[in-house]
Amino acid sequence: MSRLQTRFAELKQADRAALITFVTAGDPDYETSLAILKGLPEAGADVIELGMPFTDPMADGPAIQLANIRALGAGQDLVKTLRMVRAFREGDRTTPLVLMGYFNPIHYYGVERFVAEAREAGVDGLIVVDLPPEHNEDLCDPAQAAGLDFIRLTTPTTNDKRLPKVLAGSSGFVYYVSVAGVTGAHAASLEHVEQAVARLRRHTDLPLCIGFGIRSPEHAASVARLAEGVVVGSALVDRIAKAGSKEQAVGDVLGLCRELAGGVREARK
Repeated sequence: MSRLQTRFAELKQADRAALITFVTAGDPDYETSLAILKGLPEAGADVIELGMPFTDPMADGPAIQLANIRALGAGQDLVKTLRMVRAFREGDRTTPLVLMGYFNPIHYYGVERFVAEAREAGVDGLIVVDLPPEHNEDLCDPAQAAGLDFIRLTTPTTNDKRLPKVLAGSSGFVYYVSVAGVTGAHAASLEHVEQAVARLRRHTDLPLCIGFGIRSPEHAASVARLAEGVVVGSALVDRIAKAGSKEQAVGDVLGLCRELAGGVREARK
């Protein structure tokens, strides 16, 4: 089984949800970002989403937009992001790591080269926000052929007619964007999330992971009772933006990760 399949199987056996953490590669700089990345598993992250910095992140709110600007300003690019994954894998062979971003940098890098190097570096899956299933041949198909999961986003506006097509090429898990908006926006009601999970379960057996707007251990715990995974990004990225030093950035992000993990792990007890 893949690392993602193994991790979700382990968590199902333990009857708890996954904490999935998002940070942007190279934010605020390469070394600090790598220190955060290496510390996330010990701090309680079950799966890591690593953002590939891009100049025009259309699905992201102000917090992650600014993280992209900081990372790009510090010289982060796709070469360094894959280098970061390799450095992470030197000390961690079990935590699933997913690259999240947009198709433009991958297209520029070269799809064949990117897929091969991502696989070799230790990437487990891809979330590419702006590639719908109509463009599977551009990246989804070659990625899955190489053993990389391709994780789809579904939203409140993905209707029952569209949903089967979106899910048809999905693997790893399904990422449900719980609000119609950008990252870091207001949170959806638990009633809405519960209804969405029930609808998605009628269409797929993949683990369902909920993101957008989750910022506190209490909120993470409430979502963890409904789904297989809880995704937190902007709240962690905010800690980097507000830190007075690089050391504080590492400590604050990992500290919040521990708090969120505590909420998720106690949710079903």
